[in-house]
Amino acid sequence: MFSYFYITNICVIIIFVCLFFVTRKTNKRWSKINDYLGKVTTTVDSVRYGDLTTKLEKIDHPTYQNVTDSINRMVETLNDREKMIVEYQSELMNQNRLLESVINSLSDGILIINDKFEILRATPKILKWFGVKRGKDIIGKNVFEFIQFSQDQTDVENIANMEVFIKHSSTKSFVINSAPLTSVEKKRYVLIIKDITTEKEIATLKEDFVATLTHDLKVPIIAAANMIDLFLGRKFGEISDKQEFALDNMRASNQELLNLVQILLETYKISEKGIELKKEQVFLNPFIQSIINEMTPIAHDADMEINFEASTDNPKILADPTQLQRVVKNLISNAINHSHTEKAIEVAINSIPDYITISVTDFGQGISKDELRLVFNKYYSVAKKLRKVGTGLGLYLSQQIAQAHGGEITVESKEHVKTEFCIKLPKA
Repeated sequence: MFSYFYITNICVIIIFVCLFFVTRKTNKRWSKINDYLGKVTTTVDSVRYGDLTTKLEKIDHPTYQNVTDSINRMVETLNDREKMIVEYQSELMNQNRLLESVINSLSDGILIINDKFEILRATPKILKWFGVKRGKDIIGKNVFEFIQFSQDQTDVENIANMEVFIKHSSTKSFVINSAPLTSVEKKRYVLIIKDITTEKEIATLKEDFVATLTHDLKVPIIAAANMIDLFLGRKFGEISDKQEFALDNMRASNQELLNLVQILLETYKISEKGIELKKEQVFLNPFIQSIINEMTPIAHDADMEINFEASTDNPKILADPTQLQRVVKNLISNAINHSHTEKAIEVAINSIPDYITISVTDFGQGISKDELRLVFNKYYSVAKKLRKVGTGLGLYLSQQIAQAHGGEITVESKEHVKTEFCIKLPKA
């Protein structure tokens, strides 16, 4: 009995001793795990607060070492990404500074507003024109506090080449355009304001100079023409054939000069007062035929013919005969000057829906595609390239007259083949 009790106690003691050692070893292991987790937590917190230089120390344990390597690689990757982001941010800031410098150096002023016309941003040029010293003093204010439009304006999207009055810069002239910012969620618009004071002053001076010059030139030109007619009419005695030939050339040149002066005057009048039309019923067949009869001698001098294809129904239109005659004569004169072939110039009257057309076609040098879009521009002239006399105002004036009638002039051309000008006028 005693021996059994003794053996039992010995076994219990051995078990407690084993448990003691096992527990001690387990505590040491958990202590290591806790230490490792503490280091991981410290590293993660450092990364969280932006310190990407912290790394876990290597541990001689396969499981821990895999975790350590993964965390360290993650930190290195984040560090590399942060460096890339810093570089991108630096480049972006440089680009922004460059763009801002470019915008601020523009001669035009730029405003960014919302759909309520509230100012969100303005360039230094705008601040100067508005009489504002600091940009923040203008933010949030309504643009109408500084600008007065030439007409009532409630829709910012419809602002295009509109003259505006800036209250602080009352002696200057401005035009304004708008464009939506499509890359933002909220409605934002860019207003571009251009100072056109100098341009308007130059244009006014030019127009006044042209008007004065042409008016003063017209008087001596007419006087010279009358004197030439007197010589050709033998009012001062007989003249020789050579003298008559020379006087005829002088009269033709004088007439060309008079036509140029007249075109300059008419263009000036259009700029100042617009085109005043005195409309009446015009039957086109006899009207065009009379013009061709007048232009035929000029065509013959250039060894050319003019063929007229009259309309079968002799259409009539409501037009100013004097102004319309100027247009048709100008187109035929251009055809004579620029047609260098034996083919006759073709003039025809036709009808399309809502319009009567008068076409003038020549088979000469033609007009290039680049020049086609410029032929009706003010002062543009193909004649200058050919060293011929011309202001470039003939076609411009003709287009203005056609548009005043509610129509237009179109042109089609193929180089070295033919050119066709077509006057479209509303049916009566």
